[in-house]
Amino acid sequence: MEYEKICSEILDCDKDIRYVGIYDFGELYDKMRPGLQSHLSREETETSLSQAVYRWSTRKKTADKIGKPVYALAKYEKIYRVTVPIGGAGLILTSVELDADVNAVVEKIITIKNRYST
Repeated sequence: MEYEKICSEILDCDKDIRYVGIYDFGELYDKMRPGLQSHLSREETETSLSQAVYRWSTRKKTADKIGKPVYALAKYEKIYRVTVPIGGAGLILTSVELDADVNAVVEKIITIKNRYST
């Protein structure tokens, strides 16, 4: 999959997206909005993503009863964090500004992801 291209498209789709990373098969592809400072170091980001992969696997365990998870949203004091599955075991992790219309941002992310999914 063209993960670098997907990262660029997601980052460009909304001015309130701060960061987008795709983590798949132990590899991280990511982009940060120019001019912004990351809240996490690269190592912290990779750790957070590996933990997100684990959490996502636990969500899938109830899929036969409540349906497959589409996305997860967490609100922190400084950002929203949106997690969307991509590929076999990959995840898109996006950080979004708090004043954003986060539901609209999520829909944009999913639309872009779906263009690349088979």
